[in-house]
Amino acid sequence: MVDVAELTAGVRAGQRASVSRAITLVESRRADHRVAARELLTELTAGPDSKVGQAVRVGISGVPGVGKSTFIEALGVHLTERGHQVGVLAVDPSSVRTRGSVLGDKTRMARLSVDPKAYIRPSPSAGSLGGVARATSQAMTVLEAAGYDVVLVETVGVGQSEITVAAMVDTFLFLTLARTGDQLQGIKKGILEIADVITVNKADGERVREAEVTARDLAGALRLVYAGTKDWVPPVLTCSSIEGTGIDTVWSRIIRHREFMGQRGISEKRAGQQLEFTWALVRDELEQRLRTDPGVALVREKVSAQVLAGELAPGAAADEILRAFDS
Repeated sequence: MVDVAELTAGVRAGQRASVSRAITLVESRRADHRVAARELLTELTAGPDSKVGQAVRVGISGVPGVGKSTFIEALGVHLTERGHQVGVLAVDPSSVRTRGSVLGDKTRMARLSVDPKAYIRPSPSAGSLGGVARATSQAMTVLEAAGYDVVLVETVGVGQSEITVAAMVDTFLFLTLARTGDQLQGIKKGILEIADVITVNKADGERVREAEVTARDLAGALRLVYAGTKDWVPPVLTCSSIEGTGIDTVWSRIIRHREFMGQRGISEKRAGQQLEFTWALVRDELEQRLRTDPGVALVREKVSAQVLAGELAPGAAADEILRAFDS
């Protein structure tokens, strides 16, 4: 039995154990935990003293090998040294297969993981990208309620997970490398089009010049994409996570992006995100009910066997399952 009142008080007091328990609760798929989680989130967002919605939310993604964890640690340390409380959530879509989460982020962020002003948490997708939306959004609420004024969300995977995370944050930061050959390809995929700030990492040693050339090429490509609009044009920066150079500039551009949106723009963006999150919760709940429905359980094995044997088309199989659910 979850004592929601006690857990709420612990989270609001910034107790790390309570924060961990609360995030575990909102990630749980048990029916009783889901009820308790909704009550907890309602309590955390209620009242004039609630800190929910006040944090700077930043999504971070990048090409494989770009050094996301090293960058996040460098940025996190930069922020905690300036008095910020930093929460880090590492989204792991690969857990669609394992139902688990990548726990290596804490070991790769050794310095940040022992910083009392920082909190690092892998946030598994619980088997679907819909799970990402539910678990990560609610985990952000818990961190904000606990007083973390900057929340960094890292995508471990690539592709659709970036779109999912970009729809949950205020600013989406995309990391790339010098001369990876994926600059224009990234634009075609749409990943760079959803980025608000782009940074070429590992601009150190002999690679500084290459990083600068890559940044200039990317900036030129983006000017073509945004030509004729009054929208925010993503700045293309360079930095070195290892040497710590350029990190302050990256953060200043994130803040500048927020200033460009303004308080009204941020409020409207978050309102839209809340509406989308509402429908994500509806879809997630319907999926849970479908999986546990007694009527569906009666036809599941028969329908599955018929589909595997080629005796039933997927469309007809889906109709039969839905009829069982409706009845």
